[in-house]
Amino acid sequence: MNDYYYTTSYETTYTSTDPAVAAGIAAFFIFFYLVLIAAIYVVSAIFLGKLFKKAGVPSWIAWVPFYNSWKMLEIGGQQGFWAVLAIIPIVSIVSLVFHFIAMYHIGLKLGKSGAFVVLGIFLPIVWLIWLAVDKSKWNEKAAGAAPSLHKPVA
Repeated sequence: MNDYYYTTSYETTYTSTDPAVAAGIAAFFIFFYLVLIAAIYVVSAIFLGKLFKKAGVPSWIAWVPFYNSWKMLEIGGQQGFWAVLAIIPIVSIVSLVFHFIAMYHIGLKLGKSGAFVVLGIFLPIVWLIWLAVDKSKWNEKAAGAAPSLHKPVA
């Protein structure tokens, strides 16, 4: 009787990392993440304060977490309570839409075209910096009337 035995050998190598090294790496990434978030918050607050100054709102409001969103919604012609409702999971999507609408109106009040809001949707920090540092003046009446899609025939 012919018995065939197939043997296969699998080698598994494990590398072990010292727990102290793993904890150090994790601590580094957590620290880096917190510094990055803090830097983004500081930059956003600085330029949001400049935007608020253009709109006639005290610039210190840009440093207060939910109140700055509330005021941004209000200067954009929306209800401010959407800023607080943004922490509720499903409602936050609706809140985000109202933020985009406010961004649209803020752009109009600063003399930008309606398409400028696309920059605010995809690169909000660039949108904010652009509006804060350019020479545009705040015009409260600019967003009151919706721009016509059709040009009058002369």
